[in-house]
Amino acid sequence: MSRYIEQPRYSCALGAQQTVVAIKRAVPVLHSGPGCSGKISSLIGQGEAYAGGSTIPCTNSSEPEVVFGGEEKLRSVIGGALKVIDADLYVVLTGCTSDIVGDDIESVTNSFGDDEKPLVFAETGGFKSNNYKSHEVVVNAIIDQYTDKHRDLDGVIKGLVNVFATVPYQDPYWNGNLYEIKRILEGIGLKVNILFGQDSEGLSEWRSIPNAQFNIVVSSWVGLGIAEHLKDKYGTPYFHFPYLPIGGIETSKFLRGVGEFGGLDKDKVESFIKKEEKKFYSHIERTADFMLEFRYGLPRRFYTILDATYAIGFSKYLLNELGIIPAKQFVIDDTPEEYQDGIKAEFDHISELRSAEVEFDIDGGAVQDKIRADVAESETKNRSLILGSGWERDLAKEIDADLLIVSVPVTYRLVLNCGYAGYNGGLRVIEDIYDRVLDTYR
Repeated sequence: MSRYIEQPRYSCALGAQQTVVAIKRAVPVLHSGPGCSGKISSLIGQGEAYAGGSTIPCTNSSEPEVVFGGEEKLRSVIGGALKVIDADLYVVLTGCTSDIVGDDIESVTNSFGDDEKPLVFAETGGFKSNNYKSHEVVVNAIIDQYTDKHRDLDGVIKGLVNVFATVPYQDPYWNGNLYEIKRILEGIGLKVNILFGQDSEGLSEWRSIPNAQFNIVVSSWVGLGIAEHLKDKYGTPYFHFPYLPIGGIETSKFLRGVGEFGGLDKDKVESFIKKEEKKFYSHIERTADFMLEFRYGLPRRFYTILDATYAIGFSKYLLNELGIIPAKQFVIDDTPEEYQDGIKAEFDHISELRSAEVEFDIDGGAVQDKIRADVAESETKNRSLILGSGWERDLAKEIDADLLIVSVPVTYRLVLNCGYAGYNGGLRVIEDIYDRVLDTYR
């Protein structure tokens, strides 16, 4: 029986075009139907970057390609892209049409064979999965087809790490989050391949992936497939932190875990943590009077409608450092079943004294109905906070809740370099939440 899903929070597999867009001087080349790329960009695009948005080359496959195949048209579009767009890496991605027809993308891609303009491919037909999963497919394809051929040197470089921490653009705050993660890891003595965004050195980092001492996955489940692939391929071990570290407690926990795993100088790690915690909590202390005076007008409980990585990270921070109590939490990233028990365990031990109920549901409309019902049945009418997307704006007004837009579609917020990870991200969370609270006072 078919089912309609309201208010989608992610795209089809072809959304991995944004993974490519997030790599410096990389360009996706799409073999897909007309309009697919545009719809993806409108949902999770947030700007064109180097060669995104309307710049993306596409075959715009239609009826002739369905009947006769689209390999020649793809060959023509690739050739044009290589001539017109000055990029360091070209990644051919397939849509539903070409995957159903069965075009031989590999042979078309390999027919160019020009190492001066590296060209790789990945099958990302929209019906195969969502963009969380295809993100791993594309990253692994680049590793197998580009990194292997163009790696700069052999051997492990002590202190070098690769970070797999977020799905670019699917996480609206990916650039700011990666900046903060790189900053704090460098602070404890590591050299960081962050791979995506403005703080990456581009393709040179991808070429040095095999040289890492270890890999770091900061995610509930996305990225584990990449880390396992690298472990099998190069024997690189990995450290897994299953949620976004936000604020003082969890960021320090993250850094200590990385330091212990990597055998780093403990004194150096602790010195950096002490310095960062001192700055972080000095800002918190300055808000003490405000928190006391406005305590009856601040949110007392919160709902999350987020992917697992964000939902756990925000829940731990809001409860353990801001004292806001978790109501029901909703995970909307279509989490594979094999990871759900681990995520539930995190919510079961969200603090030493509390647990939080979590539900996995990809239907945003159904989730909103459940929140309405929960608010209506609540014995206390405390002010609520919703951490969700632009879809929740009307719901927040309806139940008189505060809304922090964390998930796509962002719609009502411009994001440049904002991030919620780490020590600085924890401060930004406080500013953003209470900025919205204070705006309701007249």
